[in-house]
Amino acid sequence: MSSEVSARRDAKKLVRSPSGLRMVPEHRAFGSPFGLEEPQWVPDKECRRCMQCDAKFDFLTRKHHCRRCGKCFCDRCCSQKVPLRRMCFVDPVRQCAECALVSHKEAEFYDKQLKVLLSGATFLVTFGNSEKPETMTCRLSNNQRYLFLDGDSHCEIEIVHISTVQILTEGFPPGGGNARATGMFLQYTVPGTEGVTQLKLTAVEDANVGRRQAVAWLVAMHKAAKLLYESRDQ
Repeated sequence: MSSEVSARRDAKKLVRSPSGLRMVPEHRAFGSPFGLEEPQWVPDKECRRCMQCDAKFDFLTRKHHCRRCGKCFCDRCCSQKVPLRRMCFVDPVRQCAECALVSHKEAEFYDKQLKVLLSGATFLVTFGNSEKPETMTCRLSNNQRYLFLDGDSHCEIEIVHISTVQILTEGFPPGGGNARATGMFLQYTVPGTEGVTQLKLTAVEDANVGRRQAVAWLVAMHKAAKLLYESRDQ
């Protein structure tokens, strides 16, 4: 990929919406697949009472819109200002209690797991029915739209075209707990072709940092897939 194309994909601009300042992609087509669109606010004239506690709005009890769901609440039910990175807000924005809880949980992905995906990890990669895996580094692109796989060859997979993400595990640790992640199975479509393409990522069996990094990458990718499916269902 040329540096010019890469820069165009990653370019951003600052815009002001009714909900606050947002740092969005300069070209909409290059937006993050994990992003959410701003909701339509419930019109003020349709909002006579808080949609959580049913308090009547008046001169003392003012109405506020949750920036995530767009519903109308009193100050008590919509007092938290929480980062909402899936909508690209620069500063924390007002959210109702239910939405604030979801946004707090998503913050872990952006603060920790997204960094793991961007850093990448090394896997044995098997494409389709091939019997010979290739050692490749797999990482998420800076604009979060592509998986880059680099080894003796190079492959790009657009995140929005991934249809299946399945963690591969084996065994259970002594004393109970979760099974150990060993790899991942992906299915995706390639624009302009028919059918589904598949690949398998397998963590290299060793005890060094590379192995731990690969497992962390698999866990982060599984979380990313959940956010991706939520964005599609919006």
